[in-house]
Amino acid sequence: MTSQTDTSAARVATPEVGEGASLSGAPAVAPAAGTAATGASSTHKLPVAHRNVIAVLMVSAFTVILNETVMSVAIPVLQKDFGISPSTGQWLTTVFMLTMAVIIPITGFLIQRISTRKLFVAAMTLFSLGTLTAALAPVFPVLLVARVVQASGTAIMMPLLMTTVMTLVPPARRGLMMGNISVVISVAPALGPTLSGLIIDNFGWRWIFGVVLPIALAALIFGAKWMVPVGEMSGARIDVVSIPLALLGFGGLVYGLASIGQAAAGEGSIPVWVLFTVGGVALLLFLGRQLLLQRKDRALLDLRVFASPIFSVAMVSMLIATMTMFGTFILVPLFAQNGLGLDALTTGLITLPGGLLMGIASPFIGRIYDARGPRLLLVPGSLLISGALWLLTTVNAQTSVWMLVITNIALSVGLAATFTPLMTSGLGSVRPNLYSHGSAVLGTFQQVAAAAGTALFVTVLSVGAAAAVGNGAGNAAATIAGTQTAFLVGAFMSLALVVAVWFVKKPAHAVEGVAGH
Repeated sequence: MTSQTDTSAARVATPEVGEGASLSGAPAVAPAAGTAATGASSTHKLPVAHRNVIAVLMVSAFTVILNETVMSVAIPVLQKDFGISPSTGQWLTTVFMLTMAVIIPITGFLIQRISTRKLFVAAMTLFSLGTLTAALAPVFPVLLVARVVQASGTAIMMPLLMTTVMTLVPPARRGLMMGNISVVISVAPALGPTLSGLIIDNFGWRWIFGVVLPIALAALIFGAKWMVPVGEMSGARIDVVSIPLALLGFGGLVYGLASIGQAAAGEGSIPVWVLFTVGGVALLLFLGRQLLLQRKDRALLDLRVFASPIFSVAMVSMLIATMTMFGTFILVPLFAQNGLGLDALTTGLITLPGGLLMGIASPFIGRIYDARGPRLLLVPGSLLISGALWLLTTVNAQTSVWMLVITNIALSVGLAATFTPLMTSGLGSVRPNLYSHGSAVLGTFQQVAAAAGTALFVTVLSVGAAAAVGNGAGNAAATIAGTQTAFLVGAFMSLALVVAVWFVKKPAHAVEGVAGH
């Protein structure tokens, strides 16, 4: 085959392509999409070099994202080992999200300035170092620091994966590829509690990190060998004012959201209103500066991606869906263990069927998107999410494990049907030269939403449980009462998602690609 795509692939394989070069020796971001589309229509497959790059990134991203929820089942165990409260223990998950929310906004810039291989190696090295430190942590503060180091590597990985896929994969095939990515961003968090429960019951919580470390090191080795340059490198200098504003803005916002739970429990040294004020002011200054810098293509996070209405609506929908997902994933284990008295392994297994079905369904959902567009998936997907949350508002002391399993399956399938079209339509609607910034915005929204969902659900649980204790309820009964209230809040949120997804459409050029295909 002598298509331009194959010619580009041949150049990737030759020694003349340097670490900082583009894939075809020319600006790669914009031409790659069109070039790949031509090749896809004739060969129906990506070049081997491109498939290797995407495969390595997907395995690596799955490994690092798995750690976002892997500690949820471990919190009750760590409460006993380190003598901490549930609101303190949740920081093992929240600090992970906080670190990602701080770093992800600058990844759009990093991807344009640092070569793909170097950025990948740096990310996986940080993650591996943090994993080793966590496995050996003698006290809770060391474990918390290790989670920060882990998250620093994770924050780079997802935008790098998204940008690479949007650059290398033609519009007509992006739905299928984004379906595979949905396995990473939704199945990995869903399977985290199952893996955690299995390991804790048999080997202890430290082996959660001991199992992950060899996989991370293997991904690092293969990635360093197979990774090729992706996208056009930029020589623009970083804006030193934007970095501290991003740190204070996104960090203050997520820190404030996460501190709500501690404040409700009478803990926390910094008033929540102070955190929100500092974060809000810094975020406004950051956004204002980006609007000025983007005129010269120097923005740390280019906000021109929001010029696309499809992207804007898709991000709002993603925000709601992610909040409900992470809120539910942390609340169900707490309810199962503290409300129903289940052990860690049984609790972890509750999420397994849903996670497996999500993984099986995601590639098929991607094919449906490519053929029929987003609405056929988004409407039933959002209804499944909402229905599962409304069903969870009925939990009580007699709730069976099977009821939790069934609702988790419905939620997982609904999320799978929702995430793929939202990501594909949203990122596919922005200009190719803004793919890295679109990926960074998507990642930032996801992490802020994950922290917000976790904080909101845990806070409502804590407040509801405290009220129940004040009325004379025992610990288990109080947990159940708080859980019911938290899921009621999530159920009302899901109604906004059902409405929002009706406004998500397939980008015009993607529709043309399907027609041409």
